[in-house]
Amino acid sequence: MLRHIGTSIRITIVTVVLLGLIYPLAMTGIANVLFPKQANGSLVEVNGKVVGSDIIGQLWTKPQYFWGRPSAAGKGYDPTNTSPTNLAPSAKKLIDATKATIASLRKSDPDAVGPPPMDLVTSSGSGIDPDISPESAYWQAPRVAKARGLTLDAVKAVIAANVQGRELGFLGEPRVNVMQLNLALDGKKP
Repeated sequence: MLRHIGTSIRITIVTVVLLGLIYPLAMTGIANVLFPKQANGSLVEVNGKVVGSDIIGQLWTKPQYFWGRPSAAGKGYDPTNTSPTNLAPSAKKLIDATKATIASLRKSDPDAVGPPPMDLVTSSGSGIDPDISPESAYWQAPRVAKARGLTLDAVKAVIAANVQGRELGFLGEPRVNVMQLNLALDGKKP
């Protein structure tokens, strides 16, 4: 019996060292060599200053900027506290929050046509999604154009230029990265 316990302890130590230390360090090193931008958070710099990340949503509240999906992560877009709401579609709390979000969007975007797209109303699974659907961007375009003193066509052209297609031509849905769209409107190149 003691022989089995000793073997179990040795296997545990070897497994922890290999899979808990060596493997993660090796993968981190390889990722830093092959994909340095992605391995370090896909940070976006403007004029040498980090302004955010391409893969983590941010809270945009000013009318001249496009807004992302609502966040369920901590106090909003907290990458250390990512999670969905885990509320059932029939949950009163979710229904009330959805109604409040729709009312807020309607108040902020009175010139928008039709109901707000669902990705502007509901949070993503991670709570920090950096992308919105092209429909959500076009829905917000009247507010952004008005706040910036631009024509609606000019803002729609910037949206169209920032739509990213499906991965490999068939995976996922077309999307717009909110930060890249807002930086493009500001005339700042990351």
